[in-house]
Amino acid sequence: MDKDLRLCICENCDFRKVVFRFLDDENILRLCANKEERNYRKGDIINLEGDRIVDFKYLKKGLVKIFRRQPNGDEQVITITRPFEFVSNMSIFSEERYSYSISALEDSTVCVVNLQFMKELFTSNGSLALGMLSRVSEVNQKIITQSLEIRNKNLAGRVAYVLLYFSKEVYNSRVFELPVSRKEIADFISMSTANVIRTLSDFKREEIINSEGKMIEILDQIKLEMIAKRG
Repeated sequence: MDKDLRLCICENCDFRKVVFRFLDDENILRLCANKEERNYRKGDIINLEGDRIVDFKYLKKGLVKIFRRQPNGDEQVITITRPFEFVSNMSIFSEERYSYSISALEDSTVCVVNLQFMKELFTSNGSLALGMLSRVSEVNQKIITQSLEIRNKNLAGRVAYVLLYFSKEVYNSRVFELPVSRKEIADFISMSTANVIRTLSDFKREEIINSEGKMIEILDQIKLEMIAKRG
């Protein structure tokens, strides 16, 4: 295999499973020539609601939140998501401007490809277009399911759900540092910040978790899962 092609494919990059298997060597190199990696620090804005959509983006590393700004200035957090979930591409083929904002919750790397170039690839390669459409649909379904699950729980169940999400799906550890503030959790689960703080204090008093600042240790995972399930 050509050296440039090996460097382009990046053997540890999950994106190749979605895109590269549908492309020949020539188009892989064309894609890499049109790709740029952008690094964002924690708290940086990746795109703002109302910005023109000019790029195809996917999160290569890090953690981001999707949100909309309410008229009163508060945030409505839509979802918190991991790499390779293509969250910025949910409306790139139907809208001219983003209808939501995305910001980095951790230091993150985003791969950016010119949107017009991606449209040309999709037009000339039906398998690529179908594979990407399937992946974006999976992510949209996940966001809808997550939102419905949260809405069907009481306060304790919602907070337990969020803690388990970070523990199991993001960090794969019972000990982790929360990448979000108590207010961001509240915005995500549609509760007040005071209620989130009180619930976390209740979990700590009942020895379900231990917490010091943003550090969380899940002490009784079975009980936390029961609260999330029955909530």
